[in-house]
Amino acid sequence: MSKKLFITGTGTDIGKTYVTGLIIKKLNENGKKAAYYKAAMSGNARGADGKLLPGDALHVKLMSGISQPLEEMCPYVYEHAVSPHLASSFEGNPVQIDVVKKGFNSVCSKYDYVTMEGSGGIICPLCFHDQKIQLEDIIKELHLSCVIIADAGLGTINYVTLTISYMKSKKISVKGIIFNHFEKGNILHEDNLKMCEFMTGVKVLACVKDGDTNLDIAADLLESLYE
Repeated sequence: MSKKLFITGTGTDIGKTYVTGLIIKKLNENGKKAAYYKAAMSGNARGADGKLLPGDALHVKLMSGISQPLEEMCPYVYEHAVSPHLASSFEGNPVQIDVVKKGFNSVCSKYDYVTMEGSGGIICPLCFHDQKIQLEDIIKELHLSCVIIADAGLGTINYVTLTISYMKSKKISVKGIIFNHFEKGNILHEDNLKMCEFMTGVKVLACVKDGDTNLDIAADLLESLYE
């Protein structure tokens, strides 16, 4: 039976996809049959054949070296670079939980470790049509625990504390934090790490520097995050 983990962030463009790629690469290099999944992707470009390419999935696949087909990785791919609920209002094909769940379960049946990435921050709406679907609905439906990706810089104490407070209020399990854009020796970044742990009671599991091609975390610790 596969083990699963959800990756969310304190906001958009803080490096969730980049760090997720490093996570899956670590698993893959340690001999684990690892896979990636995302319910909905916005802001995608079209290939030479005119079809939308799932950009985040492609990035993770190339970074991690996994052989998983792109077609398995994301059921909803949108062109407009806006929240999925708004993109689908322009393009049609709104997110449905049953479709997301079916695709996720299919991936779980083929791989040992499945890492699911969220869209934007934790309060990103996926659908606001006939039904309202938030990321938290997907997390709960799939019974997932979470790791939070955060920028190491100014403002992160507020973003991390608010994100974790919200998640705890929704009874979502938070396994830890990973800082992105971290600079060792930067007093602000190192203080942010300490303050985020103090304010939330959640540990920082790893710190990613710009340009890192490997995740500095023990393999057994990483694997223990998956349930």
